[in-house]
Amino acid sequence: MSLSGKIALVTGAGSGIGKISAIQMAQIGAELVLLGRNEKKLAETSSEISKSVGKCKWYSVDVTNTKEISNSIQKIRKECGEIDILVNSAGINIPQKAEDVTIETWNTIMDTNVKGLFFCCQAIGRQSMIPRKQGVIVNISSQAGKVALPLRVAYCSSKGAVDQLTRVLAFEWAKYGVRVNAVAPTFVETPFTKEMLIDQEFKNFVMNKIPLKRLATPLEVANVVCFLATNKSSMITGAIIPVDGGWTIH
Repeated sequence: MSLSGKIALVTGAGSGIGKISAIQMAQIGAELVLLGRNEKKLAETSSEISKSVGKCKWYSVDVTNTKEISNSIQKIRKECGEIDILVNSAGINIPQKAEDVTIETWNTIMDTNVKGLFFCCQAIGRQSMIPRKQGVIVNISSQAGKVALPLRVAYCSSKGAVDQLTRVLAFEWAKYGVRVNAVAPTFVETPFTKEMLIDQEFKNFVMNKIPLKRLATPLEVANVVCFLATNKSSMITGAIIPVDGGWTIH
């Protein structure tokens, strides 16, 4: 697989799936542009890519601020060139019982996972991909968009929305040669999930649901992101590809 000569923009690139996806795409030839709110983590990811692979720039952007998104994309296009690939990895989860979810919690999750993701798609689609009649968008969804998970009513709702907006964008933008897909992982090995799985009852619930009996790694998810970003997947659009160890097959 090769992304030589392509410019890829990754949101939420400071850690987790976003970081590893950015590194993997750089390793197969892409020039990376990183977006996120944590400047220290973005700088670390950028430095790692620049030292070992190639060109990489980062921009501090709050994806919940739609005006900031549009202005940032304009700036990035002027400074880096047209965006060929967008990976929407910025996301948040705040586990709570359904009866305890506050308006603030609901809005925080929806603003990041759905609104921010969509308006990143819209800004890059409208400014760069549609006019050039080419481009690839990969959204990081979750198995939570398909199955019910306890303590995650807002998160599951947000990922269900991501799946649907992925399908609609793929349908509407196919005529422009823009492909839009999503990757839907199960629980991934991160410091955040490590804290959640301290609860043995919850850990047993998770492991019993995964036929492969283990969590996914960020690299396993990033490999699918890279596949969808390359021409190896040129006939795939509107797909929600599970990386879930078999959770959603039963």
